[in-house]
Amino acid sequence: MADEPENQPGETPKVPEQAPSNPAWERVQLARHPKRPHTLDYVQRIFTDFTELHGDRAYGDDPAIVGGMALLDAKPVVIIGQQKGRGTKQNLQRNFGMPKPEGYRKALRLMRLADKFHRPILTFLDTPGAYPGIDAEERGQAEAIAVNLREMSRLGVPVVAVVIGEGGSGGALGLGIANRVYMLENAYYSVIAPESCAAIIYRDSGQAARAAEALRMTAGDLKHFGLIDDIVPEPPAGAHEDVDGAAELLKDALRKALAELSTLSAQQLIDDRYDKFRRMGNFFLQGTS
Repeated sequence: MADEPENQPGETPKVPEQAPSNPAWERVQLARHPKRPHTLDYVQRIFTDFTELHGDRAYGDDPAIVGGMALLDAKPVVIIGQQKGRGTKQNLQRNFGMPKPEGYRKALRLMRLADKFHRPILTFLDTPGAYPGIDAEERGQAEAIAVNLREMSRLGVPVVAVVIGEGGSGGALGLGIANRVYMLENAYYSVIAPESCAAIIYRDSGQAARAAEALRMTAGDLKHFGLIDDIVPEPPAGAHEDVDGAAELLKDALRKALAELSTLSAQQLIDDRYDKFRRMGNFFLQGTS
């Protein structure tokens, strides 16, 4: 027996229902895309003579954070970034981009070297969050991040931070106290992951898309609130579809930021950084009681 047509003659054709658009959740998915470029992908394309340095000189090395000396247009800089892996084996080695205390202490060691030798610092943020394991807590995870926040605010050299993928909570902020904070177009920066937020607020981690929209975590939202300085555009199909194009756009943004900051003295850089973060969260209206 032949199937009956869905619409009988004279009836209005049925239009399939479409899920409501949720740009915030779509950005989160792009930020987590398995082919999205990570820190070392950008380092390879933007800088020359990169020499990676290892270890925190206290406990050990943390592959979830990479850093070292390099040249940007023949000018020396220090690069520090959170690094995810490709595939299961690399992700296990990199701990899925979730740093431990020794990673933050390694980053601080490199920042102090940069300050000593007057080299600008460029940080790349891409982590779902700091590692919450027992071993990390035993070695002082919260203290390591807190010390980084304090010491980064005191650096007398230009600091530029770029959220290239996931900017997860204090894990990202531990490298994010900068004179200029940029975000790639399809990155996100938030105090909590959407799934965790949904589990707490809605008692259902499956409501992550709803939480992502409420958190206002996209580059456009954060630029509107003055929490970042600018948005770095990506190629039309996303950074994962054109890594070379994305790297060139990011390189232009880094050049511009360093050119603006190069004229400031050490004290002016410290004051600029302090004032920048003091202004955040000031949503009170003047003239109200």
